[in-house]
Amino acid sequence: MLLSMTGFGEARRHEPRWTIEVEARTVNNRHFKLSARISEPYSALEGDIERLARESIRRGTVQLSVRVDRPKRPDDYRLNMTALQSYQRQFSEIFGGSAVDPSALLGLPGVVEERRAEAADPRDDWPELAAVVAEALAKLQASRLAEGGAMAVELTALASLMSTRLELVAARAPEVVTAYQTRLFERVQTLMKDQGSALEPRDLAREVAILADRADIAEEVVRLRTHLERFREALDEPESPGRKLDFLVQEIGRETNTIGSKANDLEITRHVVEMKGILEKIRELIQNVE
Repeated sequence: MLLSMTGFGEARRHEPRWTIEVEARTVNNRHFKLSARISEPYSALEGDIERLARESIRRGTVQLSVRVDRPKRPDDYRLNMTALQSYQRQFSEIFGGSAVDPSALLGLPGVVEERRAEAADPRDDWPELAAVVAEALAKLQASRLAEGGAMAVELTALASLMSTRLELVAARAPEVVTAYQTRLFERVQTLMKDQGSALEPRDLAREVAILADRADIAEEVVRLRTHLERFREALDEPESPGRKLDFLVQEIGRETNTIGSKANDLEITRHVVEMKGILEKIRELIQNVE
């Protein structure tokens, strides 16, 4: 089961006493990192929110927004009598006994004070807040799972393409030595004929044996088959295998490069170039797998 490291989820709860809105999104990161914006006074619950996020997310940067709005109440406001009386006195001193419009005074700085009541302990609201956060994280997880499923299909297809190319390489490998033997024999025979001498079969056999040893890619082909099989198996593991896939891609790349450097053959080189192109596509995809 593959999980993408990118996804989005949101949840909202509206009640008479408050409105809770939670947005959660993830982006690529080799490690887990939480970036949270939380309305006061609930920032004190960031540790609890992080523990909740870690239950479903192992890698990636989690951007979480938790906004809590409470409706305004009459008790949230009061007149600052000291400021109001000060303004009245100053107006009287400037304009004498002229009447002052009360609405003009109410708009002056400091006359009306907002006294938002805060919860005595934010943890008292944690059960309800946690439920909304959990809902947003569940939707985030669903989006990551859907994208991961699409990536698994594509990765399976790319691994099959790699295997197809590898079998073409394996089929071509024995022909490399035979073709080299023929070319070497023809060239040396032509040279020796011009010089009036003959080629000893044992000398030709020795040269062919040296090339066969240098160009033998049998072990690399076997190891690469094994890595590709393990890669396909990892795609079906119950937990998202991002780190394992990283390792396997490194091993697949190493064996592919070795085959390309050892096999002195144009056709095998062409197959290896195609395999490297496929592997690059795989590498780009798994960078987004948890």
